[in-house]
Amino acid sequence: MLKVAARIACLLFVLWLPLPVMAEESILQVGVGSGDPATLDPHRASATGDMTLIGWIYNALVRFKPGSADPRDLEPDLAQSWETSADGKTWTFHLRHGVEFQGDWGELTADDVVYSLNRSADPKRSTFSSDFASIDSVTRLDDYTVRIALKYPDASFLGRVSNYHGGNIISRKAAEKFGDDFGHHPVGTGPFAFVEQVTQQYVKLAAHQAYFRGKPKIDTIIVRNIPSDGTRELAFTSGELDLMDGKREQRWVDAARKRPGYNVDIFQPGEYRLLHINQNSPPLNDIRVRQAIAAAINVDDLVHYVGKDVGPKGCSIVPPGYLGEDCSVGSYVFDPAKARALLAEAGHADGITLKAIVSNISAQKPFMEVMQAQLAKVGIKLELQVVDHPTYQSQVRRDLSALVFYGAARFPIADTYLSEFFHSRAIVGTPTAASNFSHCAVADHEIEAARVAPDAEGQKAMWKEAQRKIMADVCAIPLFDLRQVWVHSDRLDYGYDLKGALNLAPPITELSTVKPH
Repeated sequence: MLKVAARIACLLFVLWLPLPVMAEESILQVGVGSGDPATLDPHRASATGDMTLIGWIYNALVRFKPGSADPRDLEPDLAQSWETSADGKTWTFHLRHGVEFQGDWGELTADDVVYSLNRSADPKRSTFSSDFASIDSVTRLDDYTVRIALKYPDASFLGRVSNYHGGNIISRKAAEKFGDDFGHHPVGTGPFAFVEQVTQQYVKLAAHQAYFRGKPKIDTIIVRNIPSDGTRELAFTSGELDLMDGKREQRWVDAARKRPGYNVDIFQPGEYRLLHINQNSPPLNDIRVRQAIAAAINVDDLVHYVGKDVGPKGCSIVPPGYLGEDCSVGSYVFDPAKARALLAEAGHADGITLKAIVSNISAQKPFMEVMQAQLAKVGIKLELQVVDHPTYQSQVRRDLSALVFYGAARFPIADTYLSEFFHSRAIVGTPTAASNFSHCAVADHEIEAARVAPDAEGQKAMWKEAQRKIMADVCAIPLFDLRQVWVHSDRLDYGYDLKGALNLAPPITELSTVKPH
C-alpha cells in the first residue's frame, strides 16, 4: 500500500508541475498618421511614411549609427571596410561574407551592390539619381569587392552610399523579377522583412531570422495607419500601441510630457518646411505676385505656433545646419502694405484667388490654414483642397497646386536640397522629376558647378550664389525646421540613445525590445 501511495503521490506531483511556457511572440505595435506607404522601393520612396519602413527593411554599404543623423557617425554596414585613392576618385568596398537577403533570395554579393547603385543613379528608376551624378562607374572585382570610380572628388560620397534613400542595397534577383512592382515586394538585408500590406489598415513586418547582426528580439512589427491624432493617442493610452508619431506642436509636446507612460522623443533632422510657389500657374509667373506672397507670410507667427523645441525658424532655402547653408543671402520681410502694393502694380488691385492641394495630416493642414488667413489680409484668397496624404503626394507631383507646402529631410549638405528642389531636371511632370514644385530654373549652373568645385571654399561660394538667385526669384519661402516627434511606451526599449534618424522614425534594430503586457 505504501508503494501504491508513493506512486500516486509522484503522479500527482508530475500532474501539478507547470507546463512548459510557450515563448510569447514579441509584437511591436506602431501607429502612424501618414497613411498607406506609396512604395517600399528605397530608390523611389521619398514620403515620410515610406521612409519609416525603408529604414527597418534595408541596409547599405555604410550606415549611420542607430540613433544618430550625424555624418561623423557613419560606420561599416554591408561593407566591412573600404579604401579611397589619393585623388579621392576611386573607392573600393570589401563586403561582409554570408549576408543573407530576406526570404529565399540568397546571399548578398557584389552583383547586388553594382545593380543597386547603377539603379540609384538612373533617372528612370530612381528619385535620387541626381545624388549619384558624381559616379562614373561601379564595377564588381569579385563576389565581395566593389570598385566605384567617380568623375570628380565628392566630399559627401560616403554619405550617398549610406542607409538612406538611394544608398540602400536591394536584391538584384527580386528587382528583376518584380520590375516596376518591386515597391510592393521589397527585399533587403535589414532586420525586418516585409510580410503584407492591407490598404488603409496596416503593414506587417517580421524578424529577419538570418540577419547578419543577429536575429531581432522583436518578432513582428505591425504599422497601423491611424490618420486621426485623437484616435492614435487613444490607442496609445489604452496600450494598443507601443510607438506612435506625435503632433509636432509645442503645446501638444508639453501636454504629452505630463502624461504617464508618454516618453516623448524629439530628434533631428527636421523636415524643413518651404512654401513652394508654382511659376507654371498664372499669375504666379509674375515675380511681383510671388514677392507679394513672400511679403504677406509672417513666418514668426508660424514658428510661435509650432514652438521652440519643435520648429526653429529657417533663414534660407537650404535647411538649418546643412553644410553650405548661407543666411547672408537675404530673407523675406513680413510687410503686408508692400504685398498689397505689389499686387496692385501687377494689375491685381482687387486681389487674386489661388488653389492649393493640402494634406489632412496635423503636420501640414494647420499651418496652411494659418497662411491662408495671412494671405487673405492682403487680398489673396487661398482655396484649400484638403485630401489624404497619399493623394496630396500624388497630386502635387502632377503639378495641380499653385502653392505647395512641403517638408523634407535630406543628407545634410546643400547639394541634396538644391538638386532635388531647385534644379530644372527635378521639375515635377518631367522625365527626371523629383520635387521641384516651383519650376525654378535659375541656379542650375551654380548647383552643377558646386559639385565639381576643386576646393571646399569654391563649393560654398557656388552654393551661396545658388541660394541668392533662388531667393531673388522667389521660388520658395523658407519657413521652419519641423523636428521629428515620436512617443514610445515604457514597454519599448530602443536599445540605443535616440538623438537623430535620417529615415525620420526611431530605428528598430536587432537590439530593440518590447515587454509583454
